[in-house]
Amino acid sequence: MLRISMASFLLTCSCLISNTAWCQQHTFIVDTTVSIVDANVSPFDKVKPGDTLLFNAGHRKLIRILNFLGEKDKPILFMNYNGQVVINTDHYYGMSILNCRYFRLTGTGDVNNFYGIRISRVANGAGIGIGGMSSDYEIDHVSIENCLSAGIFAKTDPDCSLLSTRDKFTQYNTLIHDNYIGHVGTEGLYIGSTQYFGQTINCNGVDTLLMPSLLEGVQVYKNIIEYSGWDGIQVSSAAKDCNINDNMILFDSRKEYYGQMSGIIIGGGSHCDCYNNFISQGNGQGIQVFGLAGEKLFNNIIIDAGKNFFPTDSTRMVYGIFITDVTAEKDSAFTVVYNTIINPKSDGIRFVSTVTKNNLIASNLIVNPGNYDYYENGHTSFHGVDSYIMFPAGSNNTVVKQNFLTRILSDAQLSDSGFMPLPGSSLINAAYQEFSSINFDFYNHIRPYGSVADIGAVEFNPEFVGIGSGHSAILKAVELYPNPVRSTLSILFHSTDLSDAELYVYNLQGNLVRSKHHTYIDGKEQKIQLQVDDLDAGIYLYILNSGGKKDSGKFIKVN
Repeated sequence: MLRISMASFLLTCSCLISNTAWCQQHTFIVDTTVSIVDANVSPFDKVKPGDTLLFNAGHRKLIRILNFLGEKDKPILFMNYNGQVVINTDHYYGMSILNCRYFRLTGTGDVNNFYGIRISRVANGAGIGIGGMSSDYEIDHVSIENCLSAGIFAKTDPDCSLLSTRDKFTQYNTLIHDNYIGHVGTEGLYIGSTQYFGQTINCNGVDTLLMPSLLEGVQVYKNIIEYSGWDGIQVSSAAKDCNINDNMILFDSRKEYYGQMSGIIIGGGSHCDCYNNFISQGNGQGIQVFGLAGEKLFNNIIIDAGKNFFPTDSTRMVYGIFITDVTAEKDSAFTVVYNTIINPKSDGIRFVSTVTKNNLIASNLIVNPGNYDYYENGHTSFHGVDSYIMFPAGSNNTVVKQNFLTRILSDAQLSDSGFMPLPGSSLINAAYQEFSSINFDFYNHIRPYGSVADIGAVEFNPEFVGIGSGHSAILKAVELYPNPVRSTLSILFHSTDLSDAELYVYNLQGNLVRSKHHTYIDGKEQKIQLQVDDLDAGIYLYILNSGGKKDSGKFIKVN
């Protein structure tokens, strides 16, 4: 039986105003023996908006969090403490969060671990389930592995209480970022209901069609997902203010379950921009779109989509980007620009929408689509060139401009790492000039670098390949260059409170491999230089702490 042990509960108080009856900020330390944390049950009924619950490091069977209510500007914080929280369980979830609003679950409580909360195994279910009409939350720096089903479920399904149907409940502000998810049985991230047109539930003996809630304000970014059984990231019913960006998805769709095969799927009822994602070696489509249309897909790098899925059977098709009309709104438009798609099993981009208009497919680099020979050799009425950008039902008022199409990767003249055009590449200054609303590239470097943007996800930048003299213009508050890096990584940032800074570098497993203290120097712009010559080639994560503010991201080390 799960129970709360009062002896394992500690309360510390840090008063901002000394004569208040109740401190504005409280810290509750939750011992490893505590599995259920319920705001309706003592001692957690004392938790107020802005308070923090610290989960002591160590091993646990599970954690269940219920009924907490923060405020928009005072979220309740759930965080690891004194090391890494590890969950290994035969239960049907690792963590369950129900009926909570305005909160953050974060694994940033220990500088030695990028992922301070680790769910190492869930034998009979998902890593984290967030539901019960939960809303306005942030999940970050959590590692989830070896789950029977999904890494994270973030949705509330309607039920016979009729409290969570579309007309009564909206899930607002779902932020999921800087997490690692690997070797899960179904989706890496399952966000929002896939039953956009309703689901039939038997209530009191009567089959009733219930409409699931919509999501507004979905931000999914900087996650690393590998070896998912089904889709890497699935976002559905996210009708407003949705972005899926800067994620890395490797080896998706390992179970080859038809209908659940993609690196990223923008599901029915969604309106999500999808950009700056790296998707490689998956069995499914790189990006699949069933949404409301109006989406922008740009700066994505998609490598070998479906290449290993029945490689000798051309009729089992997989595409770099696949766009359909499942929930597309009439006369809306898709924009597909500045993507790099290399070696898709079948078509580079397959565009099946017929109800949209004024679509744009431009400035994409598409290399070696597998269907080229299949079409060219008479198996269909199409020709080999159609495999780059395929319109099975006609182009439907789609503008197709300035895409670089080749069967030979070397024709694009890219760098050995980083997918950036080399000097003299035909991609440079060759993008479609009538579309210029994207002002950054895959690495968040400024686009265009010169007078005209480049084709593909990465903009040519002299400093980026080590032939410039100054640091390259970058649109982030924290600037890293060069990236990829061989020997010396430079980090520029602005300090407004004269604070020193700490830089922490981690490997993909979340283990600390390098750190550096930076003493504040007069002047707003601060610069840290870090030698990385001795690090193995690969992808590394970083956290920069300065003046109570944090920035995180990744860089690539090359030899």
